[in-house]
Amino acid sequence: MKKLTSLYLCAIIIIVSLTACSQKRMGLGKTKYTSAARHKATMRSYNVMGKRYHPGHVSKGQVQRGISSWYGPNFHGKYTSNGEIYDMYARTAAHKTWPMDTMVRVSNVENGKSTVVRINDRGPFVKGRIIDCSYKAGKEIGLDKMGIAKVKVEVLGFAGNQRPKVHMAKQKKSHTPIAVRKKSSAFGLQVGSFGSYSGATKNKNYYSDKYLNYKPIIKSIPDNEGIISYRVWLMGFYSEQEARDFKENNDIYSAFIVRT
Repeated sequence: MKKLTSLYLCAIIIIVSLTACSQKRMGLGKTKYTSAARHKATMRSYNVMGKRYHPGHVSKGQVQRGISSWYGPNFHGKYTSNGEIYDMYARTAAHKTWPMDTMVRVSNVENGKSTVVRINDRGPFVKGRIIDCSYKAGKEIGLDKMGIAKVKVEVLGFAGNQRPKVHMAKQKKSHTPIAVRKKSSAFGLQVGSFGSYSGATKNKNYYSDKYLNYKPIIKSIPDNEGIISYRVWLMGFYSEQEARDFKENNDIYSAFIVRT
């Protein structure tokens, strides 16, 4: 009886050990997208702009929260980290440390929209950002209008494992945008300065429908001699870092951060 019990315990230990090894290596085998050698190469630590990154394993259900951006035309047709040619019209994304071919759901917590993407690249290498969506995926969650957004990223599986099409169709039919922002922000970007109110109004109108969560306003500011200039401020940022990220991501180089 003792011998049988010992054998039984050994069998359990072996099964648990094999399961643990399987879970640890999840997502690292050869797929139709990425070779085993490329998977191994992309899991090595690497250095970008003086900072070292250490790719690691993930498991289904794992969640990460932060800022998402998107990348498109400047990278379209170029190689990604797993050796694919980047297609801005495919649902893919870049992540600094998660394995290639990890399938994730990216949910924009600011408007309630979500999409499913496959990781096939490394990045984004901007402080505060956790994932860089392709143009198509970014557009589906509103990044084409917002530039960047707060998101929740959840691991769904690996190597092409996506949600059923029926579920996706149901989501599209039932989806209604959710307004999350309730408080006005103290941070903004000055995007224009004019000597006439009409000039400021034209500039304000240009930005009115350009970005979903950021609102342009006109501020009348007199100088020491009482001469008024009309400044156009794009408001709605919760922090200076968010404003800075938005400026860099949307190439508004002449803008500068203001605080009310």
